[in-house]
Amino acid sequence: MGQEISRSQFTPADFQRFYSRLIEETSLLARDAASGCFADRGYVVGFELEAWLLDHAGFPNPVNAALLERLADPLVVPELSCFNVELNGPPAPMRSGAIIAMENGLSHTWQQCQSAAHGMDTCLAMIGILPNIRLRDLTLANMSALKRYNVLNEQILAQRQGEPIHIHIEGRERLERSLPDVMLESATTSFQVHLQVPYSRAARYYNASLIACGPLLAMSGNSPVLFGKRLWHETRIPLFEQSVEAGGYAGLADAHIRRAGFGLGYVRENLIELFRENLDLYPVLLPMPLEASSARYPHVRLHNGAIWRWVRPLLGFDDAGQAHVRLEQRILPSGPSILDMIANAACYYGLCRALADTVDAPEARLPFAAARANFYQAARVGLAADLLWVDGERYSAADFWSRIGLPLAARGLSEFGLPDAEIARYLGVVEARVRTGQTGATWQLARLSAGEVSETAIAAMLADYLENQRSGAPVHEWST
Repeated sequence: MGQEISRSQFTPADFQRFYSRLIEETSLLARDAASGCFADRGYVVGFELEAWLLDHAGFPNPVNAALLERLADPLVVPELSCFNVELNGPPAPMRSGAIIAMENGLSHTWQQCQSAAHGMDTCLAMIGILPNIRLRDLTLANMSALKRYNVLNEQILAQRQGEPIHIHIEGRERLERSLPDVMLESATTSFQVHLQVPYSRAARYYNASLIACGPLLAMSGNSPVLFGKRLWHETRIPLFEQSVEAGGYAGLADAHIRRAGFGLGYVRENLIELFRENLDLYPVLLPMPLEASSARYPHVRLHNGAIWRWVRPLLGFDDAGQAHVRLEQRILPSGPSILDMIANAACYYGLCRALADTVDAPEARLPFAAARANFYQAARVGLAADLLWVDGERYSAADFWSRIGLPLAARGLSEFGLPDAEIARYLGVVEARVRTGQTGATWQLARLSAGEVSETAIAAMLADYLENQRSGAPVHEWST
């Protein structure tokens, strides 16, 4: 959800005061990091799942406030729209049993949410983009009643000099739309996984996370349809980037800098480089003056939350007050099943660990431009993507996972201390998905007719999707 703010009206003086605090805290952050104040041991994992609330016809049901009141669960919080909620997993040490505990915890919270929703004639759904979403659903009337969202909308439009949001996606078909606000962002729901890492290893893990993005997205696509158009396997990627489109800021050397995207390059020495980028390149969107001590970097953290890198660095503090860094991997879609998502998370953790621990840094062998190209190619065509790897060879995404990705992920998970049975449970799901070629995206596309996609066909496909999801079976077992 991001950090809430206590007011929604700001003056130019508020922006200036915030920026002054941002300068001060960024300098303090750099000094603290250099002096060894950040935690430098241990790995911790967590997640955030964005889900849909649907009525019995399968359309968005904007009742999250009532559902959250009924649940009264701090792990379930609002999202941008009234028809989305976010389920959180508590942080846990990465060791034997961690991934199983993640699956069990999410399953428990999910069932609690479904039970509460059932009493409101509502159900929850996990899918990257709801294929039957309508423009009339995506209005400010359906924005959650949080000041943060209202201010973000106003400030993004202000940076665009009032120009509407323009969506242009070329995939199997072509989509163009113009909208007056950022509500299209609420059509993109994800499964975000977190990895807290030792500070001295954070740069290597950040770069490894970027390199892993292409392969991970290729085998996890679940967002192929929007407004009746078959677009990318992960249409959520261009849709999110364009729905909060702001950038090309006056006076900057690179007119293509955007608030949402893959980033500007690998980290060279440490993650502080990214927070300096935040200060130097991105205007403030949320100029809320905060009373917390500068030692907690409150303005740095609030500003960072309004810059949407696909791999985002986060700052936090443990119960004893020691600072730590964690990585938020934001590329994975919601759905198709809980088991699929946890398997995707396991692949991320294992592949990232194996790459970060390689003696010869893979970022020295794979140019950043290639990692970025892999990412967008994977978003477009999924397992058919042609990926350049760190060995200088090109592989189809399916071939990559069979020959390279799964063995690397298994090695990384083993280094985290996971036993063979736990590794086999989750990587086996991905192996079967890759072998059958059936991701959430390919399943959805196969269930739609070869001709024009009708509302009736989408409704039937979605009904079958939700039935399969309720079964708990991973997507490679779903019949078409």
